[in-house]
Amino acid sequence: VKPMTPRCSVPKAVPVGKSASLHCHENEGFPKSTYSWYRNSEPLSPDTKSSTKPHNSSYTLNPATGTLVFHAVHKGDTGRYSCIATNDAGFAKCEEQEMEV
Repeated sequence: VKPMTPRCSVPKAVPVGKSASLHCHENEGFPKSTYSWYRNSEPLSPDTKSSTKPHNSSYTLNPATGTLVFHAVHKGDTGRYSCIATNDAGFAKCEEQEMEV
């Protein structure tokens, strides 16, 4: 079963240096969906260590739960975030939401 449009929650504004949690979830898809996050349409790597882009942001992305946690946000984390739920039957994307730091 193709995933439904996931519900995404993105904080509107986060003070510099604070942590921020972004959530993405849908429960119609079968098999269970995996989740990927995008900032300004650029994919965020689930593994920050293997990312080829220079990154001074520390975040944890759990593809199984759809949770993206920034441990200490900085100005560069400001942007439009969206999430895609994917399984064998297809994928669905939530609306982009702005997070201001």
